[in-house]
Amino acid sequence: MIRVRDVVMRLSGGSGPVTILDGVSLAVPAGQFCAVTGPSGSGKSTLLGLIAGLDRPTAGSIEVAGVALGGLDEDELARLRRRTIGYVFQSFHLLPTLTALENVAVPLELAGAPDPAGRAAALLGEMGLADRAGHYPAQLSGGEQQRVALARAVANRPALLLADEPTGNLDSATGARIIELLLAWRRAHAATLVLVTHDPELARHAERVVELRDGRVAADRNGGGR
Repeated sequence: MIRVRDVVMRLSGGSGPVTILDGVSLAVPAGQFCAVTGPSGSGKSTLLGLIAGLDRPTAGSIEVAGVALGGLDEDELARLRRRTIGYVFQSFHLLPTLTALENVAVPLELAGAPDPAGRAAALLGEMGLADRAGHYPAQLSGGEQQRVALARAVANRPALLLADEPTGNLDSATGARIIELLLAWRRAHAATLVLVTHDPELARHAERVVELRDGRVAADRNGGGR
């Protein structure tokens, strides 16, 4: 599903280029749940953004579902994301002027799906938010916002789900509920899941744990998940 080869990511800094990723290679087969761990600044979120095509690496190559991202323009990347990739952000990234239902319906409308509002309502129901569909993000708790964000990410039934610290802004009980929903969806749809986290308790749910340190793969081991 994912093939990362010798990826380097450098950003301009005040005293010169800063290397965020330094020769990272990684292959994630279809259907696997892989957690990416490591300390703050190790390059976890940068790697996830590159896999999603949200940024382009300085060097190296990335393939998703057999498609080389480096050969795609921005419109083609957007189409690939709509068709193949769901992304859950730590800070929710909901559109503040749209209701919960409208936020979830957006990717369905962009994909030309039939009855986007009905599908969005059904997804919110699956997330336990049927009674919050007409509320705006500011009227929702953090956990409710993240459940809306998860519903939006899976709206088009992506084969690949990427989650960047999805519980980082939530208390432990709410975070556990989000992970329960995330893993249940992944199992039901046999999707590939790559989850960035600094929480070892969360990483233990994964089948595989890849640890980044100083922009490089420091360890790649089996996890405790199934």
